Amino acid sequence: MITELDKKLIRFLQEDLPVTSRPYAKIAQELEITEEEVLSRITKYLEEGSMRRFGVALRHHKVGFTANGMGTWDVPEERAEEVGKIMASFPEVSHCYQRPRFDGWPYSHFTMLHGQTREECEAIAKRISEATGITNYGLLFSTAELKKTSMRYFMEEK
Repeated sequence: MITELDKKLIRFLQEDLPVTSRPYAKIAQELEITEEEVLSRITKYLEEGSMRRFGVALRHHKVGFTANGMGTWDVPEERAEEVGKIMASFPEVSHCYQRPRFDGWPYSHFTMLHGQTREECEAIAKRISEATGITNYGLLFSTAELKKTSMRYFMEEK
């Protein structure tokens, strides 16, 4: 059963986290509960499946990364996990995931690379290629950033 406190916490969690070293403590203070209670409830939501994931989106343009490229990688299935871990270890990679291959599209792994120039992203991809031994790859560059929105729950009626 979802309580009024759950609804209040969910409203906080679907907004930007407070910019502080302890964002959950700040939320707890607003809700007049402990930081441990906030973290416990978030863990419960994830474990019971009422919340599928909890993530933070870095607005990369606001912190100086003006170029980004999606690395597409043809990784042999038997090396999928090993190579994925190497790719994800690069600090310039914000997202790294595996997807099914499709006819005419040999790529199974994808990495979101962030840099200050297109050339910097290309150099990062080359370093990843050298570190993994994966030589069949490509880079797709963004031309525009679309507005990102998320679902909103328990919003008050206007």
